[in-house]
Amino acid sequence: MTKRNSFPDILPPRADAGGPTTAPGVIKTVAEETKTDLAPPWHVIVRNDPINLMTYVTMVFQKVFGYSRQKAEAHMMEVHKRGLSIVWTGGREPAEHYVRVLQQYHLLANMEQAEP
Repeated sequence: MTKRNSFPDILPPRADAGGPTTAPGVIKTVAEETKTDLAPPWHVIVRNDPINLMTYVTMVFQKVFGYSRQKAEAHMMEVHKRGLSIVWTGGREPAEHYVRVLQQYHLLANMEQAEP
């Protein structure tokens, strides 16, 4: 006669069997460290080029970023005099979007990670 598997083989070990025990209704918690650091911001940078007119660059800044004429002209003059201007700072994905849009307007734009 063959021996069949009995129920005690598939039941969990009893508390008095020598294994780890926890009182009924007690939940063990494990302390975990959570990372709360924010991702560093990204700069959208526009560089000077000999092709685009200053009025065109001003118009693009107004259209893309919604800047007032004065703010757009200030960034355009910074590009003209210094050779570059940080026109926007923020998260990586919006920065990638702005760089792409500015490049579609044929401006020399790129992005760099801001210093933490």
